[in-house]
Amino acid sequence: MVELCLGPLLRYADSSCATVWVETSRPCVAEVRCSNGAGGTAPTFQVAGHHYALVTVTGLEPGTAPSYEVFLDDTPVWPLPDSGLPASVIRVRAPDDPVRITFGSCRWAAPPADGKDPVGADALDSLAGRLASDPDAQRPDVLLLLGDQVYADETSEATRGWLATRRDLQEPPGSQVADYEEYCRLYHESWLDPEIRWLLSTVPSFMIFDDHDIVDDWNTSAAWLADMRTTNWWQQRLLSGLMSYWVHQHLGNLSPAELADDPTYAAVRATPDGTDAVRALAEKADADPASVRFSYRRDVGRVRVAMVDSRAARVLQEDRRSMLDPGTADWLREQVLADVGAYDHLLIGTSLPWLLPHLVHDAEAWDAALCAGERGQRWARFGERLRRAADLEHWAAFPRSFADLADLIAEVGSRPDAPATVCVLSGDVHHAYVAQASWRSDGPSLPVVQLTCSPVHNSVPLSMRLGFRFGWSAPARLLGQVLERHGRCSRPPVRWRKKGGPWFGNQLMTLTMRGRAARLRLERTGADTSLRTVDVRSLTSG
Repeated sequence: MVELCLGPLLRYADSSCATVWVETSRPCVAEVRCSNGAGGTAPTFQVAGHHYALVTVTGLEPGTAPSYEVFLDDTPVWPLPDSGLPASVIRVRAPDDPVRITFGSCRWAAPPADGKDPVGADALDSLAGRLASDPDAQRPDVLLLLGDQVYADETSEATRGWLATRRDLQEPPGSQVADYEEYCRLYHESWLDPEIRWLLSTVPSFMIFDDHDIVDDWNTSAAWLADMRTTNWWQQRLLSGLMSYWVHQHLGNLSPAELADDPTYAAVRATPDGTDAVRALAEKADADPASVRFSYRRDVGRVRVAMVDSRAARVLQEDRRSMLDPGTADWLREQVLADVGAYDHLLIGTSLPWLLPHLVHDAEAWDAALCAGERGQRWARFGERLRRAADLEHWAAFPRSFADLADLIAEVGSRPDAPATVCVLSGDVHHAYVAQASWRSDGPSLPVVQLTCSPVHNSVPLSMRLGFRFGWSAPARLLGQVLERHGRCSRPPVRWRKKGGPWFGNQLMTLTMRGRAARLRLERTGADTSLRTVDVRSLTSG
């Protein structure tokens, strides 16, 4: 009998349709049946011996929240019997409802319920527990996961034991994952947690990768990539990581109309085995990153979310170094400026923070100047070593891209039909903070804020906590100015001030937007594993 191996994950959702992703034990027809008569079916497709389906559910109506079941070849497989969790629902916003978006990044898979958690309670587990126990609790309209959904380079003890049954861990890449099958193990470990599985089945999710989905510091520099390509394991890791990302995360980010136009999705559905088609996409993304776009846009009510790939889309050559290839940069500009008056809030999702603690920003800009040869080849070699050792590869390490994003935000924010807020949502740095930008000249008057929230389930050593705190201080700014002068760095077009944080621990931020008003809530897991409010603030005067 066919079995449900992973999922269901509720992914795309709008006022009339949604998509539900599943993995099954063998080829079959997956069906979603809603309590109000809505539903849909889809045959599975195969990649590397695994079977998946993405079911488009139609017939939904605004202001409703029908429960749903999943059938495989007419056999009911979800909800699981005796799970003790509420029914999964597809909640469709009414037009006047506020928009709630909960976001964070960096989630190690939580250990089994009877295991000790060395980094504290998983914030997603805590959110699931609250929603499951209180039917009246405010639930997000979207769960936005900003990278490091799996850790390919930092595996758990259980996964390391499983890997040892497949190959010799003394040979590279050791206890890191090596191929598609091993990536599938990571997704199962992360998404089969009962509470997480239920949460992802009932709250729509947007996702984007960051470095640990592939390897720490992925695409730091051209020299880094050249070194990785000399190893005997990198190519398989990269292709497997991109393939598994496309299957497990990227497909669900797309609307049904975008899926219908996706040539790779059409190819995998048209053949008994779609492995070659997905591998060809990964090879294309590796050989010519500009030819494959993982960035995407979603509008939720009058909130526009532009999710930007700030890893695979990089241009790494020092003379052309950019966070986004020209095509992705043009795409972002188009998404931000299209029908500006049609949205009240603009959210730019990028796994890496745009605005960092001042000393960190200045150090990255200084290092980028050294690597570009501003102080000669000896300093350039030192800069490359420092860039890798200290992870100096955020937006500040791509100065032209940093300034271009500032210019784009200023342009949209200065229009007469400008949105009420522009928020840059990020993770990666294993702490949370709020920073507000202001322009040195000709800047927008609306609030422009960097909202950084990380980790969902991870940790940061004390030394880094102290460093991040110091990075915002007045002495740190003076030190940063010294670095800027040495690197002959151009002054950034924006200033910014820390308005909240830094906060440490496993945490989530939620933006609630009603009309042109926006409020932010930061919640952190406590000793009893529940989420506790740490900070609440209005981002607007409304």
